[in-house]
Order: sequence, then structure tokens, then C-alpha cells
Amino acid sequence: MISVYQLKPRFQALLRPGVAGLAQAGVTANAVTLLAMTISLVLGILLFLKPEPVLFLLLPLWMFLRMALNAVDGMLAREFGQKSALGAYLNELTDVVSDAALYLPFVAVTPFGWGSVGAVIFIAALSEMTGALGPLIGAPRQYDGPMGKSDRAVLFGGLGLWLGLTGALPEWAFWALPGATLLIALNIVNRIRSGLAAAGN
Repeated sequence: MISVYQLKPRFQALLRPGVAGLAQAGVTANAVTLLAMTISLVLGILLFLKPEPVLFLLLPLWMFLRMALNAVDGMLAREFGQKSALGAYLNELTDVVSDAALYLPFVAVTPFGWGSVGAVIFIAALSEMTGALGPLIGAPRQYDGPMGKSDRAVLFGGLGLWLGLTGALPEWAFWALPGATLLIALNIVNRIRSGLAAAGN
């Protein structure tokens, strides 16, 4: 299935000159990873404590910038010799923490609630764990869609944009999160299948 993740190579090509400059300036991949998580936590806490519709306009902007920072930290690690065991842990754990922080404010947004948002947070974390388990069986890290991290960023960024511009979401928007949950469940199956195939099982 088509995923926003498939656009990543083109996105990286646009960022590459800037990434080279950051590497020359001494910026590390781990520093970029931690910066992205910190900003995600701050924004998530702000929106959770003060869920005013206009503030949700910050969400699509940050989702885009976060995707850029995620690409930057990966490029710094791979292309500038900054790969490390700590970086591998940070890359996986901070993404899950950041996702949870950015999705959680929607519990205060009608027509959502703890059930629908909590389900997405839980299964999204499970999806990322499934992808990260690939190397454990001798396969690469798996990123199969649908509704991978980048797709979820588009979904929640779009919801934040709609809410910020109109002041409210329509009642039918409730089904966006159960739908996303089902698609994430499908990507878990796809990641398991791809991992097993890559490992020759």
C-alpha cells in the first residue's frame, strides 16, 4: 500500500546540503533526536493543558518539522559516521514517546476521547516495536504501511489544521481514529510478514 514513507528518499535529497552543514558544525544525530522529542513533549503538554482550537494549528507545522528532523538525524547517523548503540535506542524510544505526546491532546477534542485516542497510541507503539524487532530475527528494520509514522503525522496534522481553522471537528471525524487503528493493525501484519520473508523464514 502507498505510504508517505515512500517519499522519504526525495525528502532526504532536499535536506542533504543542510545536513552536511550541520555535520560540519558539530551537530550530532543524538542531539537532533532528543531535540525533536523535547519539542514534541512541550507541544503535547501545552495542547493537553490548554486545548484551544487555534493552538492546534501548531501541530501540522511541528509534524512537518519533526519529519524533517527525523530525516536529519538518520542522515547524520548513516552518512556522517554517527551511528551508535545509544542512537539506535534513542531513535526508537523517542519516536514512541513523541507520538504519544502529540496524539494525547486529542482526548479533549470532540468527537474523540480516551478510548479512541488511547487505542491509536497503544497500537502505534506496538507497530513501531514490531518494525524494530526485524534485526532480532536477522531482517532489516521494517517500515511497511499502511498508517506508519509518517502517515499518522499527516492524519493528526490534518486534524489539527482542520480544528485550528474551523474551531471544531465534524462528528463523522470520530471514525478517523478507529479507521487508523485498523490500518495500523494491518501494518503490524505486513511488518511481520516482510520481516519473516527478509529473514528467509
